[in-house]
Amino acid sequence: MISINSLINRLLRLRRSALFRSPAHLLPAISVILVVLLSIVSFILPVSGPRLSESPASQLVASIRGIYDSLGIPYDDEFSLTSETDTVRIEEGDEGINRNVLKKTVLKGDSVYSILTASGLSHREALELSHRLKNRQSIRDFKPGMVYEIETNTDNSFSSLSWHLSRTEVLHLEKDEHSGELNVWQETLQSETRIAKLEGRIGSSLSNELQLRGRPSLVAKTRELLQPKIDLRRAALNGATYRILYEEQWLDRDMIGTGKILAVEISTGKHRYNAYRFTDADGGSTYYDERGQALQGKQMMILPCSYDHISSKFGYRTHPIRRTVHFHGGVDFAAPLGTPVKAIADGRVIFRGRKGGAGNMITIAHNGGMHTQYLHLSRFSSLCAFGKSVQQGDVIGYVGSTGSSTGPHLDFRVIVNDRARDPMAVLQAHAPQRRLSPAELGGLLAKIDLYHSRLDQSQIRVATISQRPSVLL
Repeated sequence: MISINSLINRLLRLRRSALFRSPAHLLPAISVILVVLLSIVSFILPVSGPRLSESPASQLVASIRGIYDSLGIPYDDEFSLTSETDTVRIEEGDEGINRNVLKKTVLKGDSVYSILTASGLSHREALELSHRLKNRQSIRDFKPGMVYEIETNTDNSFSSLSWHLSRTEVLHLEKDEHSGELNVWQETLQSETRIAKLEGRIGSSLSNELQLRGRPSLVAKTRELLQPKIDLRRAALNGATYRILYEEQWLDRDMIGTGKILAVEISTGKHRYNAYRFTDADGGSTYYDERGQALQGKQMMILPCSYDHISSKFGYRTHPIRRTVHFHGGVDFAAPLGTPVKAIADGRVIFRGRKGGAGNMITIAHNGGMHTQYLHLSRFSSLCAFGKSVQQGDVIGYVGSTGSSTGPHLDFRVIVNDRARDPMAVLQAHAPQRRLSPAELGGLLAKIDLYHSRLDQSQIRVATISQRPSVLL
């Protein structure tokens, strides 16, 4: 009779055989093994209930788990959580792979194919990538004099070739270091945020004034903020003064749009209307007047990505093969490979890199003791670096299937005070309206003083628009 360990070893040797290295035979081979394993497990294990602890059944179960792991089939939670009461250890660091980046210029006679082969790819790989670009408009822009970047791994093997199609669009030709998979993908670069101010005297209306100053996008935002206090469409503001402190979005030397308003003040002589952005102890950002009265309800968090369906919810789930119950500490959003993943709220990137079964992962620290984690990413955004502050809606990565994953999806997690929380409940929760606590009110007043000091600084000025604001797709 064949021992359990002997059977397992034979199955593992089979997985390493030429049969499993052939794409045409890979799926049928795995299917056969899974059928055999399912039959064994169904015979030994009950339909439900805890795992058997008796030998040799427990020995078989442990061995089967090893096979699941070797075949890349998810078994338990990626961080081995067993319940909501487990403590989640938040790690910090940049676990990315050090790579070398070299800028080059396309010379006369160069082609994408010749550059790829000269950079270390095989003729077959270079031909495959070239064919994927054949019908793209971008390939026609690959001309002599154009600058591109070649990225290599620590062993000087090819990692990627990238070139800018526009100020905001970058095309990447990439080879995965682990799987050898070739990919072509296009990235939309995010802008740099700078603080700017506008001030002056209103003529006919604030709308006309802001349009004359080249910032029409601030009109609707200012109206919305001050709506509880004044109707800017109808109010007579001739001769009133205004000051606005706000964010501008820049790419290199070009201003491409405006962001959040941080502070706005309008004075008519008899009345003064103002709004100041403040983040409270719970991590919610909204606008207040100088007395601490909220002008808006607390902002809702946003979904981390567009998705087809939720493939796995938070909480306990039944293993598809073993039919035992296990805990899952996140929500799996099934989405196409390469779907942009966004930060659900303002925060700072404290982990970026590869993390075991979680694959490529990003952890963001937010106010109020909350962390969010984004697992199984195919790649990271070029501008989402370790230690960088990100804003709600910033693209931080792209949906993938790295780590212990059987298909493209985002495993999204929310950690509050070192405990896993149901992400959907957190995202959908409506914070109750409340006044600021004494400590928070003190923080708001200090923030208002900071805004005033910035508004009073003469060096904060609005640059001339070099190009009309554009929409990032």
